[in-house]
Amino acid sequence: MNFSTHKTLVVQLQAGDTGRFPVLAHLDYDASDPFAVTVVFSHDGRVLARWRLDREMLAQGLTGPVGLGDVRLRPVSSGAGKELRMEFLGDARPGGGRHHAVVFAWAPTVAAFLSRTYEVVLPGQEDVEVDDFLAEVIARG
Repeated sequence: MNFSTHKTLVVQLQAGDTGRFPVLAHLDYDASDPFAVTVVFSHDGRVLARWRLDREMLAQGLTGPVGLGDVRLRPVSSGAGKELRMEFLGDARPGGGRHHAVVFAWAPTVAAFLSRTYEVVLPGQEDVEVDDFLAEVIARG
């Protein structure tokens, strides 16, 4: 039985007023953290950003707008087909405002990845060991 799944795909990054350019997105899902999908964006071997996304929110973003905080997702149609638009708001900039990036991923590929996560842990069957979590937090003190 698999307790995790991984997918690397090429996505399009748009930062500021620039056009889109390709970067890699590494999606990871592990049964030990059943509510989260970790996404690492990289380019030329350098990590650009790492985000932990709510798995249910990621699924909802494929069908409609979701998110009010630092992460906002929504489907968009492009000339090539359906994309998932992921908007990320980062740390404050010294001159004001916040770092901001938009990533476009091919929606069918994200949906296929989510289907594989459901093979690892079915939606509604997520289980978190609260006692273990609390013990870990207290141990870090």
